[in-house]
Amino acid sequence: MATKTFTYIQSSIVPIQTENIDTDQIIPARFLKATTREGFGENLFRDWRYDSNNQPIPGFVLNDDTHKGKILVGGKNFGCGSSREHAAWAISDYGFDVVVSSFFADIFKGNALNNGLLPVQVSEGFLQKIFAAAEADPSSQVEVDLEQQKITLVATGESESFEINPYKKACLINGYDDIDYILSNKEKIEAYELTRAFV
Repeated sequence: MATKTFTYIQSSIVPIQTENIDTDQIIPARFLKATTREGFGENLFRDWRYDSNNQPIPGFVLNDDTHKGKILVGGKNFGCGSSREHAAWAISDYGFDVVVSSFFADIFKGNALNNGLLPVQVSEGFLQKIFAAAEADPSSQVEVDLEQQKITLVATGESESFEINPYKKACLINGYDDIDYILSNKEKIEAYELTRAFV
């Protein structure tokens, strides 16, 4: 199944400076019963957003209109813990297109890329600049250019390059999943098979 395409975004950000945000905090285990990707966003960071009486917890960033946007910025070691793919589903279903951190757990990073969510890993210094910009001005914009593999603080023009697997980059730009990518190379595969027909 094809995913949404992604090449470029400019948006304000939603900052969560906590380090070691694990997948059980992103989407608690009791909400993993569904098998489709829809509906997980309403329980994103559920135990941080709501108290035991299901009332919004004041001060948590998702309960506060101060910070809005399609770019989630988390502290170091984002997505650690269990390998649940639902964590990427929840973040994407909530409306985020990009997650920025100075380090991602490998399995979370792979799950994000497989589900059309771009994880952008930056240096710790640049991450702190993003947090500082959002604190000084909640409307601060961040620009992410996937084709150029560059993230920029719009107000200052400061930017940093980020790495991404070339195959996953092509999938995101074209909205491909693994099968779509293979089908996009159908003619090349058929041409290669013709060269092997008489071997």
